[in-house]
This record gives sequence, structure tokens and C-alpha cells, in this order.
Amino acid sequence: MARQPLGTKASTGQSCPESGVWEVVSTPSTTAPIAKGNTMPPYNRQSVTWKLKQYA
Repeated sequence: MARQPLGTKASTGQSCPESGVWEVVSTPSTTAPIAKGNTMPPYNRQSVTWKLKQYA
């Protein structure tokens, strides 16, 4: 199975499409390791868009 490309985006509440380090696409930003299949989390109690920065 092919990996999702770096830069792939997913929103809070969606299933994580690829294990790796994800970064919030906003300010302030943060990074978090998220495993494939887990639910993408909120950040600062808000729905955000996450971008895949690095593979696990």
C-alpha cells in the first residue's frame, strides 16, 4: 500500500490517513505524533486542519 504524500491534510474528527508527525495549519501551531486510524484531535479546544509533516 502506498503512503499518503507529505502535505496531506486532515481535519479534527476525521480518521488519520497516515501515521506520522502532524502539524496544525494555523497560528499558534503545534506538532503531534498521530497513528493511522486514530481520530484527528482538536487543538486549543478548537477544530483545526492538520498537515502531515513527517512519516512515522
